[in-house]
Amino acid sequence: MNRVKHLLLVAVCCAACDQPESAVNRGPAPGLESPSDAVSQALAIADEYVAGYYDEFPEEAYETGYPAAFDRMGNHGAAERAAWQAREDAWLARLEAIDPVLLEGTDAAVPYRFSRERLEAATARRVCRTELWNVSPTWTGWQNFFPGVFAKQPVGTEQARSNAIARARDVARYIDTEIENLRIGMQEGYTAPGSNVERVIGQLEGMLSVWPEESPFYDPAIRDGDEAFAKELAAVISDEIFPAVRRYRLFLASEYLPASRNEIGVTSDPGGRDCYLASVLFHATLPLTPEEIHEAGLREMERIQNEMRDIGSRSFGTDNVTELLSRVREDPANRFETPEQIVAFAQEAVDRARAAMPEWFGFVPQAEVALKPYPEYMRVTGGGFYSAGAADGSTPGTYEFGTFEPSDLNRGGGFEATTFHETYPGHHMQVYVGLEGPGVHPILKYFFSSGLGEGWALYTERLADEAGLYTADVDRLGMLSNEAFRAARLVVDPGIHALGWSRQDAVDYMLANTAASEGEVESEVSRYIAVPGQATAYLTGSLVIQDLRRKAEAALGDRFDIRAFHDRVIQDGTVTLTMLQASIDEWIEAQLGEAANGE
Repeated sequence: MNRVKHLLLVAVCCAACDQPESAVNRGPAPGLESPSDAVSQALAIADEYVAGYYDEFPEEAYETGYPAAFDRMGNHGAAERAAWQAREDAWLARLEAIDPVLLEGTDAAVPYRFSRERLEAATARRVCRTELWNVSPTWTGWQNFFPGVFAKQPVGTEQARSNAIARARDVARYIDTEIENLRIGMQEGYTAPGSNVERVIGQLEGMLSVWPEESPFYDPAIRDGDEAFAKELAAVISDEIFPAVRRYRLFLASEYLPASRNEIGVTSDPGGRDCYLASVLFHATLPLTPEEIHEAGLREMERIQNEMRDIGSRSFGTDNVTELLSRVREDPANRFETPEQIVAFAQEAVDRARAAMPEWFGFVPQAEVALKPYPEYMRVTGGGFYSAGAADGSTPGTYEFGTFEPSDLNRGGGFEATTFHETYPGHHMQVYVGLEGPGVHPILKYFFSSGLGEGWALYTERLADEAGLYTADVDRLGMLSNEAFRAARLVVDPGIHALGWSRQDAVDYMLANTAASEGEVESEVSRYIAVPGQATAYLTGSLVIQDLRRKAEAALGDRFDIRAFHDRVIQDGTVTLTMLQASIDEWIEAQLGEAANGE
């Protein structure tokens, strides 16, 4: 049994333009016997779903590049959420009325299957009631993703400026709705753990410690240059947004923190184990139990540490992993000295990787990627984060990362690998293949599934090594440390949420098995606590891709083309891992058929 099959334990498939409201909720379709009717219905539902999603959650469009409404935030109160879930149920019912056999070999087959699996997973995940306890110090917290929203807010015209002001004025209403949701959660027994609440309070204090003109909400004015617009936006920040932030901070400190839970695992909230299972399915796109995930992480950690021993013996004079990681952490030569040095190192890596892409891909997108240090108030946020620019290339994709404590950022901790992960050949490459590639349905361009999305980005950290992109062995050790981080996630994430681990248990395990600093580990553990199951997607997806590549190489021999294989993996966007497995099997069969026909 290969390691991916061992990891997945023979995982099986889980699922056999704005539209008017009347079109979205017209109920289950009648029996469809004609393939053309089935195709048109499936494509219509997929169109409605993606348009409806970003109409409901326009604040999320900045990350994917979808051209959503730019003059407001979403309204996620209790009544609005119930209405949204009714729309999801209606779409799913209509999809279930379609015989997927009628779609085989058509342009609707992939959008249909993805829409159905996504809706099924989203419906199952409702048990989590995440909206009632989403006090998150990571990207799922509004205080962390709103800066990205305003960094991508269009400017340059009178209408764009009017939209930006309207959206800024809607921020306070959004924040007050978050408070209402959290109060409902407190009443119904859903709360976030106190350790994460304290971290969010610290982030809010940082957000409030600057002048309005220094706030990330002011970014549109900096990019636009119109004095009247800048003055009006600064007034909205000062008079409306900052008071709402203060209300949220006061609520957390005075009401919420005393009521928050001490236990860090989601299983301490109602329906917790079901929530964890549903979250793993939603993010990793495979049906895995906490116990299976945990055991797989332990096995993968052993494999990775064997590779660390090889590098340690070759370049650092020790094959003891604990000693090796300690030496790397403590060596000043592996640390950065200034924020500018960090940015320059990352830019050199991006440039080097971009130049190498034609050797590994048949289609290389033209869109640029910009590097952007995190704003001051996000100094406790670890890792890197990628968000797409405009689909038409008018604004670049963005790779954000921390530069606040250069001496704490150790090359052995994987910074260069993370840069490849977020840019080339990772997320930026992956996202823009969908945005620029021909024939990709909008639901596949603009929806992101972590199983393939993060699995691909982790796979490309090793691909970067195969391409000779790493600067030195310390950076290759950083690649292995990153992978060890992902193996540790398979151990720690279910440990936290299903197996009774404490926060300190998680921190101790990660410090013992990766080269990351204590600060980085603390940030990572906070993230796992806030977003159950998502961290399991990375190594799960990477192992599936590695296994499929070995399968294709064995089947095709000399006919195997690495460029064609990579193009096939990411051509349809971040489909589920079971969909990817089927796609690569079809590609292998097609290649063998061409060989049999002498092509």
